[in-house]
Amino acid sequence: MAVTFSPQRTLLRGLFDAAVAAADPARCLPAWLPEPPAAGRTVIVGAGKAAAAMARAVEENWRGDPARLSGLVVTRYGHGAPTRYIEVVEAAHPAPDAAGQQAAARILDAVGGMTADDLVLVLLSGGGSALLAAPMAGIALAEKRGVTKALLSSGASIGEINCVRKHLSAIKGGRLALAAAPARVLTLAISDVPGDDLSTIASGPTVPDPTSCADALEIVTRYGIELPAAARQALLTGAAETPKADDPRFARCESHIIATAQQALAAAATAARTQGFVPLVLGDAIEGEAREAARVLGGIALSCAAHGVPLPAPCVLLSGGETTVTVSGKGRGGRNAEFLLGLALALGGHERIHAIACDTDGIDGSEDNAGALLLPDTPARAAAAAIDLRARLVDNDAYGVFQALGDLVVTGPTRTNVNDFRAILIEPAEKK
Repeated sequence: MAVTFSPQRTLLRGLFDAAVAAADPARCLPAWLPEPPAAGRTVIVGAGKAAAAMARAVEENWRGDPARLSGLVVTRYGHGAPTRYIEVVEAAHPAPDAAGQQAAARILDAVGGMTADDLVLVLLSGGGSALLAAPMAGIALAEKRGVTKALLSSGASIGEINCVRKHLSAIKGGRLALAAAPARVLTLAISDVPGDDLSTIASGPTVPDPTSCADALEIVTRYGIELPAAARQALLTGAAETPKADDPRFARCESHIIATAQQALAAAATAARTQGFVPLVLGDAIEGEAREAARVLGGIALSCAAHGVPLPAPCVLLSGGETTVTVSGKGRGGRNAEFLLGLALALGGHERIHAIACDTDGIDGSEDNAGALLLPDTPARAAAAAIDLRARLVDNDAYGVFQALGDLVVTGPTRTNVNDFRAILIEPAEKK
């Protein structure tokens, strides 16, 4: 189907690009780098979709001799970047694989035997939970993978998913920091989680964990997740408990969040102003079912168009966070595409409202697109192609809809990740 090119499409894509650029490790990481240790080694480890780009930024901006750097980071397949001294390993996401398990074991080995003179620089970003695949003793990788897949399809929030992951891991939930003691541990993190909680980003491998085994049990029970017998027993007895804030081995650990969804939204807001649209940031931590979020944000957009409340047109509504999709159908989709499909139904083809929804890592769920665009004529073009939008939403087939209409946004891996980006553009009514 022929793609509709328009100034609005270009503007929306420009807002997304501005948001992604604000979280580029080359831009946001250098100012946070420490002075090299006066004595001892510097070991760099990390995990996440931005890990390779973060490692490259470290090498290019290190204040000491970069040839003295060593270590390794693990990122998603296809998200690697060239480095000279820090090894980059690629592994599976969102469900872990053997490559991630081997990388996690090597990272634990790399920080073992450190001294108080040494520095461990930890680079974390979204996706690190799956990529640091080190199941607790007695749990096989295949079992951990099964639990992860069930959680991802259940509609659980990222905080809930990572609570369970931490308690079934040998490296998450603060355990990496304990393995590196007594070295100084400095963590630089790009946040992909609502609220920018360090204990949730990549499942918090270097910070104390405020959640408990009881919390993890409650989550799996509520969502009907079947656990391996050894995992359930470890949670019931407390054997899987994570280290807490009173553990003295955290004394030399320091963490900083260097990029957030809010910063990305602020960059997009600045870009919108230059194009004559007044921005309104509705929040950087929106969660819940993607289709339900679409109904709410669609209602706000319609109010702007009809009544100028909460903002008169021309304006753009910006939001971030991480919605979820409870999968019940057999179609293809990601949460951003599903959001837009729900928004299409909520807006009913309103002639002055356009939207984009994308994941800032360049991958919407497990598909090959970052997200998609929604235009006023989307419902009409869908009808002309015999596409039933409501039926496709029931089947979780948002990807199929926007692929057929030529409205997918395909960027490839961006090598950063501050989670979802949504922009709803409301144009002014024509004067009569």
